[in-house]
Amino acid sequence: MIPSRWLLALFALTGIPLVLSPVIGLFWPDATELSSTLHVAGIALNFAILLVACVDLLLSSSLGRIELHRESADVMSVGARNAVRIWLTNRNARLVTVEFHDEPPLPCSTDGLPFEIAINPFRPTYRVYHVIPHHRGQNKFGDVYLRCRSRWGLWTLCDQRPMPQAVRIYPDIQAVHGMELLARKNRIAETGVKLSRLRGRGTEFERLRDYIREDEYRHIDWKATARHRRLISREYVVERNQNVLFLLDCGRSMCNAVDGISHLDRGLNAAIALSYVALRQGDNVGFLACSNKVERWVRPMRGTGAIQTLIRHTYDLEATYEASDYGLMVEELRHRFRKRSLVILLTHALDELHLKAISQHVRQLRTPHLVLGAFLRNVPLVQRLSTIPRTDVESFQVAAAAEMVLQQTHQIAELQRSGLLVLETPPDQLSAHLINQYLDIKARHLL
Repeated sequence: MIPSRWLLALFALTGIPLVLSPVIGLFWPDATELSSTLHVAGIALNFAILLVACVDLLLSSSLGRIELHRESADVMSVGARNAVRIWLTNRNARLVTVEFHDEPPLPCSTDGLPFEIAINPFRPTYRVYHVIPHHRGQNKFGDVYLRCRSRWGLWTLCDQRPMPQAVRIYPDIQAVHGMELLARKNRIAETGVKLSRLRGRGTEFERLRDYIREDEYRHIDWKATARHRRLISREYVVERNQNVLFLLDCGRSMCNAVDGISHLDRGLNAAIALSYVALRQGDNVGFLACSNKVERWVRPMRGTGAIQTLIRHTYDLEATYEASDYGLMVEELRHRFRKRSLVILLTHALDELHLKAISQHVRQLRTPHLVLGAFLRNVPLVQRLSTIPRTDVESFQVAAAAEMVLQQTHQIAELQRSGLLVLETPPDQLSAHLINQYLDIKARHLL
């Protein structure tokens, strides 16, 4: 318990007679009786206030009689809003208004903490707040804190309770369904492709059905049309059982962060989202993560249940402050999997020299694979390029940023001329752009 400002102010006021008593006795010796009276009155008032404060404590509701329960999922998504529900039950005889605070898994940001809530007697009440984790891996909740004012407002009552709760922080699995819907919307608007089947753009025959206006004339089956005396179309689906391999860079360039979320988390989130889409298409998905050594290898799998396996094997990956060995990455992939695949490299290039090192080794994968390089854009560099300089130093910085961006653009163009597919995107748009690129590759039969 902590004395409130009101209680401290009352003690300060009642202390005035105690201060005046010796002053009067010192400067006015004839006023001894007045000095003694003030002294006695000051002591009496202080005791009276102390008695009132003690009575206030006795009459106040007890925080120890408030029951707490935290409802949270065992698995949270990094960079996403994860709901946490707090149940409070008041076992006191009167309404209590408390201020609640929690220790969520760190590092993170929260929405809705701390909060104040009025709890009626013997009626469970809940409040929801949201946690946005910034780091994957094993984590836990900590203590909870309650605070309320005493009945007469003379004390601030506090209670700290240990409520440890283990939680695993996974990549942003909440975005999987959102990415699927976004891809559906984009494909329907542009090409009529449906994510569930990507009908009408493949080469594998699936079935005959009635002709609809959007069908191509070359897909009409004239024998079936003559037999049924109405237009019948052949329906095709894009080839299934193809291979998609993710190469995730875990080196020091992926330690950079934008909006509190590292590039490694952005890349892993995009890999999980695209894996879900690819598995829904019937393709196989594999995963290789490397820094200056092999960090993780997941053999290509198929089936919608494979997404859980992929998440469990990759949720605790960490970026290291070591230079990435792209030669090792390429050799390991060639050694571990030789079938033709769509190889997606997820990385962040610091400068043109870094891009040269990447392209020097990744070009070796063109046979037998189809390679897509997904590069996370350097957001601070682009922002510096778009600023208007006001000093000579700022002018130099903008010119240097322009030179770096120009050199990187040339290197990316060189990669494209060498036969590699290249995607450069802001980190927060990586998942959506990567899914759309995959759907384009499938629809164009590039794999």
